[in-house]
Amino acid sequence: MSSSTRSSPNAGTSSAEETAVEPEGKAPPAASGGSAREVLLVATRLGLTSFGGPIAHLGYFRQEYVVRRKWLDEKRYAELVALCQFLPGAASSKLGMSVGIVRAGLPGGLAAWLGFTLPSAVALTAAALVLRGAGGDTIALLHGLEVVAVAVVAQAVWGMARALAPDRPRATIAIAAAVAAFALPTSIAQVTVIAVAALFGWRFLRSDEDTAESPLAVGIPRWLAITSWTVLFGLLIGLPVARSVVSAHPLAVFDSFYRSGALVFGGGHVVLPLLRSEVVPPGWVGTDQFLAGYGLAQAVPGPLFTFSAYLGAAMRPEPNGIAGAAIALVAIFLPSMLLTLAALPLWGTLRSRPAARAALRGVNAAVVGILLAALYYPLWTSAILHPADFALALGAFGLLAVWRCPPWIVVLLTGIAGALIAGVTT
Repeated sequence: MSSSTRSSPNAGTSSAEETAVEPEGKAPPAASGGSAREVLLVATRLGLTSFGGPIAHLGYFRQEYVVRRKWLDEKRYAELVALCQFLPGAASSKLGMSVGIVRAGLPGGLAAWLGFTLPSAVALTAAALVLRGAGGDTIALLHGLEVVAVAVVAQAVWGMARALAPDRPRATIAIAAAVAAFALPTSIAQVTVIAVAALFGWRFLRSDEDTAESPLAVGIPRWLAITSWTVLFGLLIGLPVARSVVSAHPLAVFDSFYRSGALVFGGGHVVLPLLRSEVVPPGWVGTDQFLAGYGLAQAVPGPLFTFSAYLGAAMRPEPNGIAGAAIALVAIFLPSMLLTLAALPLWGTLRSRPAARAALRGVNAAVVGILLAALYYPLWTSAILHPADFALALGAFGLLAVWRCPPWIVVLLTGIAGALIAGVTT
C-alpha cells in the first residue's frame, strides 16, 4: 500500500490482517482472538450511551472500536461502514455485528447485536406496557442529546478525513460526495455515490507500490453465507404467500416487520414511514400511540429499529406485550443479520485484491463526504438552533477530541446542559 493511504498514527492496526484463511467451507478462527463476553460488555455500554440516531452511532463506534480499543484501523472501519451503507436494513446494527464477528467470530456478532439492541428494546417495551399510548413532550430532554450527536459526528469526520482523504484526489472525492449528498438527499443516491466513488478509485487510485493483503478472516464459512442468502430471499418471498394462505396474526406481524427491515435503505428514520403504513391502517396501533412511541424511540440510546419492540408491545390484537415485542424485534432485525452473514465473507475476500483495494480507497473517501453531509443535515440543522447550542457542541467536541473524555460522560453532561438551555430558550 502506498504511503499516502496509510491510516493515521492514532488508528490501531488490527491483527486480522495477519490471520490466514482456512480452506473453503471451513470457518476460519476469530480474527483478533477476542471473546464474545468482551464484545458483549463493550456493545452493551454503547447500547446504553449511543444517543443521536444511526449517523451518530458511526461516531460512537469509531471512538470505541477504532480509537480506544483499536480492534480495527480507520481504513478497515470505513470499508465496513461502506459495506453496511450498501445493504438495506439497520445500518448501525449491521456495522456493530460486523465488528463483533471480526473480533470474536459468530458468537461475537451475536453478542454485539444483543448488547447494542437490548437496552433500548427493553426500555421501549416497558414504556409501551406502562404508558399504553400516553405521550409526552420530550423536546427538552432530547435537545442535549441532539447537540452531543453533532460533536460526536464532527469528531468522526475530522479523524476519518485525516486518515482516509489525506491527498488531493481523495479529498476531492470526499467533497464531491458531500455535494452530491446535499443535492440528492436520498438513500438510493447515497448508494450511487459510493458506487461511483468505487469506480473512480478502481480506475485512478491504483498504486505501483500496492501489494495484495491477505483476506480478512471473518469466521463465517461459505455454506453459512449461501444459506443466509437463501433464507433471506426465501422469507421475503414466502412470508407474504404464507400470510395470504394462513390467517394468523403472529405470522402477519412477522411478515410486516420483516419486509420493513429488509426493504429499507438509509437506517432507522427511513423505516418509520414503512412501519406506520404496516401498523396504523390495519388498526394494530393508533396514530397517537405511534407518535408517542416515535418520540420515546428518539429519547433512548441504541438503534431506532428497536421502535419495533414498542409497536409489538403496544398492539391491540394478541400477541402483544412482551411476546409481541419479541416477534417484532426479531423480525425487523433478522434481514440485517442475514445480510451481514451473507455479505461479510465476500467482502473479506474481495478486499485482498489490489484492484478492489483501489476501489475501496474511493469508497472510503466517499464515506467521509457522506458523513460530512450528514453532520450538517439532519444533525446540525435539527440541533444547533441558538448560539448557546453551538457553544455547547463546541464544548462537547473539546471534551471528546482534546480531553479524550469517555463518550458516556460527555453524553451525560451535554444532555443535562442541553435540557437546561432548551428550558431557557423556549
